[in-house]
Amino acid sequence: MAAFDRAEQRALARAITHCESGQGEPLIRALFDRAGRAMTIGLTGPPGVGKSTLTAALVAHIRRLDKTVGVISVDPSSPFSHGALLGDRIRLTEHFVDPGVFIRSMASRGHLGGVAGATADAATLMDAFGYDVVVVETVGVGQSEIEIAEIADTILVALQPGSGDTVQMLKAGILEIADVFVVNKSDHPMALQLQREIRSMMEMLDFGGWVPQLVATQAIEATGIGTLWDAIVEHDAYLRASGEIAHKRRGAYEHRVRALALGALERRVDGVVATLPDGRDPYAAAHDVLARFGDDVAVGEPPLRRAPVRATVKGL
Repeated sequence: MAAFDRAEQRALARAITHCESGQGEPLIRALFDRAGRAMTIGLTGPPGVGKSTLTAALVAHIRRLDKTVGVISVDPSSPFSHGALLGDRIRLTEHFVDPGVFIRSMASRGHLGGVAGATADAATLMDAFGYDVVVVETVGVGQSEIEIAEIADTILVALQPGSGDTVQMLKAGILEIADVFVVNKSDHPMALQLQREIRSMMEMLDFGGWVPQLVATQAIEATGIGTLWDAIVEHDAYLRASGEIAHKRRGAYEHRVRALALGALERRVDGVVATLPDGRDPYAAAHDVLARFGDDVAVGEPPLRRAPVRATVKGL
């Protein structure tokens, strides 16, 4: 089976560590042109849905096809200690000794959107190092944590039956980024009901091209994983045949550049704000901060975070 030697994997691990420590710019600049070949898959969904078990089953299936896989598992950080358990690795132990699989756990470190700050860089490095498939597993996300859509080409939204108010779980945001809906734990008595509810929600949306597929799985027993992989491959083929993959990756590129630029500006602004005297109204103070950078712009509400909307409510 296809594999990488330990020296290559150690080099990749060190490269990702540099990115996590904020020193990855030279590496990304040197290797960016080599990226863009891998199939990138994002797996998101609410806590407890079985994302890690689903990831492990999907990786096993991909390896049987003789493809190499890079896995990025993002765990939430404690708001108090800023540490993370990185428990997703526990469910991926069967792949630790496989030289064709590279697994990297990341703490979110307060980064919003269900991913970590260095997730995009790690995915780029895995791609540039030659992995065929890169799987990004997000933390357990809510209705609006959809940054994974700016990293991966194909988005899997995993849902579980019997988890409460499905309408709340499927609200705009996480519903609209799905390329494939995965109803995991399909042996649950309410699994068919959840599938009907998802189809009902989809009927309310007007998809401009690709219509998300719905797949039922039982990750522990690897049931439905082959069907899930077929749906992923079909979506990838659609992206390439329609040319949409270029548009999608351009949007992801713009999002990444914007995030890097705003991050650098935010750090500079924080340094200036810390020196401001007390007592002035915030609008006047904000004008003073902008003036120090030579910017003559209006001060108002902060901009909304750009989101990739791929479906609209019918009639709107």
